[in-house]
Amino acid sequence: MERRNFIKIAPLAGLAGAMAPGRTLASAVNSETVNNTAAPLTDRQYHVKLLQRITTPVVENMSKGTLKKNMPLEKGPGYGLAVEKVTYLEAFGRCISGMAPWLALPDDNTPEGKIRKQLREQVLQGIVNGVNPSAPDYLNFRSEAQPLVDAAYLCQTFMRAPEALWQPLDNTTKSNVIKELKELRRIRPAYNNWLLFAGMVEAFLLSIGEEYEPLRTMVATKKIQEWYAGDGFYSDGPQFSLDYYNGYVIHPMFTDMLKVLVDKKQAGKADYDQAIKRMQRFAELQERMIAPDGTYPALGRSMTYRTAAFQPLVQLALNHQLPDGIEPAQVRCAMTAIMKNIFEMNGTFDQQGWLQLGICGHQPEVADVYTSTGSLYICTNGFLALGLPEQDPFWSAPAAEWTAKKVWSGKPVKKDYHVNY
Repeated sequence: MERRNFIKIAPLAGLAGAMAPGRTLASAVNSETVNNTAAPLTDRQYHVKLLQRITTPVVENMSKGTLKKNMPLEKGPGYGLAVEKVTYLEAFGRCISGMAPWLALPDDNTPEGKIRKQLREQVLQGIVNGVNPSAPDYLNFRSEAQPLVDAAYLCQTFMRAPEALWQPLDNTTKSNVIKELKELRRIRPAYNNWLLFAGMVEAFLLSIGEEYEPLRTMVATKKIQEWYAGDGFYSDGPQFSLDYYNGYVIHPMFTDMLKVLVDKKQAGKADYDQAIKRMQRFAELQERMIAPDGTYPALGRSMTYRTAAFQPLVQLALNHQLPDGIEPAQVRCAMTAIMKNIFEMNGTFDQQGWLQLGICGHQPEVADVYTSTGSLYICTNGFLALGLPEQDPFWSAPAAEWTAKKVWSGKPVKKDYHVNY
């Protein structure tokens, strides 16, 4: 694949002064910035340019039928899956799930609008290619268990942006998608967060008026409720694990699934309201865990998923459901700081623009036995707030300090507390 300059971010860090050790500024600026003639990017411009940089290799290749040809197949130590059978659906399904709210915004003639329209068109063509059995990038839904996971992210994409990413598809493609999703019923989900993947597939089918299996959504609902551990945390299965799976999967997919069930009168609104309150408590703790310098604890499984860890926080911001005491601007500023730490570290991207295994830079040793290149594109779920228009206070309000910045500079902060709901 010919090397592309997928974006020119100027200045990516918005920095005035020296770069931190290990970071590269040369690849993150354009010639105008070098000549000091370009204005610093706003937070929104930064997020857009960065999302474009992350997603372009996946969606552009998928739209051209060249994803399997060009995507690298880096694998974690001891990788135990059939990588060529699972990594491409991982890359595409996860990548577009985080893009969906932004792609759903209306077209306009701004620079951002032009980027968004181009990427939306590529995503739509990629979906067509992905479920076309005669296409070179036909994605595997038919063998292995892993496709259940990433089909759930594809379904979440459609649920987040039905008018932009589902309705425009031609009838043949819709029929192909539905057929592939129903084939996944052959998979028995693991007794943990995987119950939600099965539930999400069925919830999407329900949302479009297709026959669905209520047992799968019911089991997912009952078990997640049963596994609530308190203070906004769910156990991932019967035993609690201290990691970010409440962020990667549990809170976002549980609330998205319940919303469909409530809308279709297959669940009570009280269940959804309770799930949102628990998600808000979790997000409140997440915001407090972001250090003053925009770092956060590197612990637990799947740390290579990077910004996806904060999906509950940004999804609540997207839906105007942030907990009391957290202003949208402080979430924006905290997430921008996190992104700069991760995506400006030398090695996070390879020379062709693909993500590499790691947390901050290229750190393949931290990858899990199920992690490959495709797995990493779940990080787009940290960009959900781009689905808010530029005029929304999330983007338009002045910069604000997040809780840890206030704490460690001696400023007043809201006390923390235990909740029970």
